[in-house]
Amino acid sequence: MPKMKTNSSAKKRFKLTGTGKVKRSKAFKRHILTKKATDRKKQLGRAGLVHTTDMDRVSAMLCI
Repeated sequence: MPKMKTNSSAKKRFKLTGTGKVKRSKAFKRHILTKKATDRKKQLGRAGLVHTTDMDRVSAMLCI
């Protein structure tokens, strides 16, 4: 059987943490930032974790 290929778009969007969780960047911080509150923009800049319900799909794309 051939090797599994990692999804190219997924490897650019997700990173693994040391404990095996998957980090992701948050959406809605690209444009139209004037109407968003400063606290909200600050929170959107921080990394988030992939939810447990999506872990199966993300790990399949990353070949984990």
